[in-house]
Amino acid sequence: MWDYTPTVKDHFLNPRNVGDIPDADAIGEVGSLACGDALKLYLKLDENKDKIVDAKFQTFGCASAIASSSALTEMVKGKTLDEALSISNQEIAEFLGGLPEEKMHCSVMGQEALEVAIAKYRGEPIPEHDSEHDHGQAYPDHEGTIVCKCFGITDTFLKKVIETNKLTTAEQVTHFTKAGGACGGCIPKIQELIAEVLGQNNQPRTRPEKLSNLKKMQLIQEVLEKDIRPLLWADGGDLELLDIDGSKVQVAFRKACAGCASSGYTARMVEQKLREFVAEDIVVEEVAG
Repeated sequence: MWDYTPTVKDHFLNPRNVGDIPDADAIGEVGSLACGDALKLYLKLDENKDKIVDAKFQTFGCASAIASSSALTEMVKGKTLDEALSISNQEIAEFLGGLPEEKMHCSVMGQEALEVAIAKYRGEPIPEHDSEHDHGQAYPDHEGTIVCKCFGITDTFLKKVIETNKLTTAEQVTHFTKAGGACGGCIPKIQELIAEVLGQNNQPRTRPEKLSNLKKMQLIQEVLEKDIRPLLWADGGDLELLDIDGSKVQVAFRKACAGCASSGYTARMVEQKLREFVAEDIVVEEVAG
C-alpha cells in the first residue's frame, strides 16, 4: 500500500478538471495504454492567446497519475504559456505534498504533456518524452536514440530527467520514467547516462604545474565530486573523503562499494584520476568504516 498524502488522496478521489475542451487551443498527449499510463491535456487560452484560462485532462493510470494530472490543471490556470512551462515535475509533486518515489513518473508525465501541448501550439519541435507512437521506433520529429525499447524512451529524455531531478541510480530513473522497468535490458545504458550527466565536464583539462596546499585540497575535492562520485553512483556506490595529508588522500567507500571485492581496483581508479588532474604523487588510501 502506497503512503499517499491527504492531498494526493483528495485529488484522486475528487479530481479537478476532468474531461475535454472541444475548442481547445492546445492539446498534449503522452504515454500509451500499453505502458499502463496515458494522459491527454487540454488547454484553452485567452483572447490574446497567451494566458491559460482553462485546463482539463483525461488520463488512464493509477491514483498518482490522476492526482498529478488534477494538480497540474489547477497549477496552470491563470498562467502565461511561459510561466506554465517553468513548472517542474518536482513542483507538481510538492503541490500534492509529495509522491512516493516509485510514483514520480506520474508527475513527469504531467510535465511532459504540458510541454508537448505548448510546443504543438507554437509549431515547435516536440520535446523528448516516452513515445506516443509504437514502442521501439525512432521518429524524425524526435531527436535522440531509443534506449528503453519496452517504453520507447530516448537517451535525450532520460538525460533531461536525470539532470533535472539529480537522479543517481538506475532504480530512481525507473521510478521517474519507467525506463528499465520491464525487461531491464537497458539498465547498463541508463547507468552510463547517469555517469555522463552527473560527471559532465568534457572540456580538455591538464594537471596544474604548481599548486598551493589549499588549491591542491580544493582540486582534490572537485575531482572527487565531478569526476569520480558520479561514476560510483551509477553502480549504486559512493565514497566519502576522510582526510587529505599532503599527497595522501584517505577515502571510505559507501553503499554498494563498501566491502566490495573490487574496492581495491576502485581505489586505484580514484588514485589514477587524482594523479591525472591534480598531482602525480597522490596516493589514495582506503579506510574501512
